[in-house]
Amino acid sequence: MTSAHPVDQFAIPSGLDDVPAAVGGVLDDFFGRVFPHAAAIDPVVGEAATMLREFTMNGGKRIRPTLVYAGWRCGVSERDRLRPGDGDNPAEALRAGAAIELIQACALVHDDIIDRSDTRRGRPTIHRELESTHADAGWSGSPAAFGVAGAILIGDLALSWADDLFHGVGVAEEMPAGPLRRGAARRAGAVWAAMRTEVLGGQILDVVNESRGNESVSAAYRVMEFKTAAYTVARPLELGATLAGGSVELINALRSIGHDLGIAFQLRDDLLGVFGDPEQTGKPSGDDLVAGKRTALIAVGLNRAGAAVGGELRGLIGRELSAEELARAREILVDVGAVADMEQRIDHLGERAQATITALNTDDSVRAELSALGHRLGHRQR
Repeated sequence: MTSAHPVDQFAIPSGLDDVPAAVGGVLDDFFGRVFPHAAAIDPVVGEAATMLREFTMNGGKRIRPTLVYAGWRCGVSERDRLRPGDGDNPAEALRAGAAIELIQACALVHDDIIDRSDTRRGRPTIHRELESTHADAGWSGSPAAFGVAGAILIGDLALSWADDLFHGVGVAEEMPAGPLRRGAARRAGAVWAAMRTEVLGGQILDVVNESRGNESVSAAYRVMEFKTAAYTVARPLELGATLAGGSVELINALRSIGHDLGIAFQLRDDLLGVFGDPEQTGKPSGDDLVAGKRTALIAVGLNRAGAAVGGELRGLIGRELSAEELARAREILVDVGAVADMEQRIDHLGERAQATITALNTDDSVRAELSALGHRLGHRQR
């Protein structure tokens, strides 16, 4: 498992569209470095590391690393306007983005356990794959319990390695940028720590809301604030700008942009979770309904429906649905205006974010790239 991207050949992105490939190179190098230690513990640990590597490297849109790099470019652009010639270190931003991908791998593996999902990106989820491995081998005990236990540990491994990669310790110390600079470690480390706590806090809120059957729209938005808006958009933008030495004014503006784009991103995700094409999303149709998720879309639908229709919709949440039942749930959400409400909110949030982007103290090209990225976040189809 040698790296196809040696340290001295990492590609520095010329624009945001190049970030996913560059971050893939960082991840490939990191996995190549950390694998021997895992495999030396025992071959089965090496197999777990290989599963994590394949899961992380295959698929995914690399949204968060792209936003880290966008924030970093904003910080560099602003700084060059204020203090020309200070220099920059794109390797730190790329490595931070790659580290977030490992947090995302952990979050997805654990999410799939919580949601009892069978597929992810058109393939079996990690816990289902491990369950099949156990069953095929004829091992003792419950295949399902083994699959869940193994997937939890693989997710934990991803979270542990994310910290190593971000801070540049262990094998990551020999990668581009080395250990984080003292000032950057203090400032960016605080953002990193807050982001990890927020995404887990949002996940806890999500699980509790589903168990309580909380149908309030405000509760759904509270989950979005932390599980998605902060973790997916706002904190990555802030992290990149902080690594670049961005001003307090810039970071506050990026937080505002990130909040609005993050909520818009999740509202679009809610729509795709009910109306999305499995060929595009990689997940079954109506997966959010089957999982019983109390998304903003469903909360608005329940709050707008009358007693009879609301009761009918509740009966279609949290269980397997026939094609006819799924079609009826979709029909209700459209008829009560929940879908139109989501689209209007997405448009409003996108317009507000674009206005803030326009006012950023950066080069025109940097603003244009961030503007285009923001538009894609709210109007994606997968």
